[in-house]
Amino acid sequence: MFKKYLGAASVLLAIASPGLLPAHAADSTDAKNVALVAQLTKLSDDWDAAIVRKDKEAIEANMAEDFRQIDGDGDLETKTSFVNGLVSDKLEIDPYKVEDFEIRLYGNVALLSGRTKMTGRYEGKPFKSHYRYIDIYAQRDGKWQIVSVQISRIPQQ
Repeated sequence: MFKKYLGAASVLLAIASPGLLPAHAADSTDAKNVALVAQLTKLSDDWDAAIVRKDKEAIEANMAEDFRQIDGDGDLETKTSFVNGLVSDKLEIDPYKVEDFEIRLYGNVALLSGRTKMTGRYEGKPFKSHYRYIDIYAQRDGKWQIVSVQISRIPQQ
């Protein structure tokens, strides 16, 4: 069960990320893409901060109703199970930084990826997790929302 919550927490893509590295998009030289990269970076930063502070309303507002996550064990989470895991009293996530942050744009779909080392406590016991993730955002009715997350654990060294 802890792994599921930790996997869900990993999304912090996405991510209280005051130290977030600048995002870039492949071939994003025009002003429209630059503005979109900035918008998506802010959405990601805000979502990560909401996760760390356990702001359920803000977390859910960034997520599509059909959201899915595949965690580091290959387990599937829905929006409801993902959010419930993050806001559980059992889980406390420390603020963290995303490294190797990248945004790739494909029309009304964007792939946000990065790597992070997360720490916190689960049921009062400290944990560490190092992982790479990809968050998939889709634009629907003019609004960008996260529709999918996949986490890959990086072994502790």
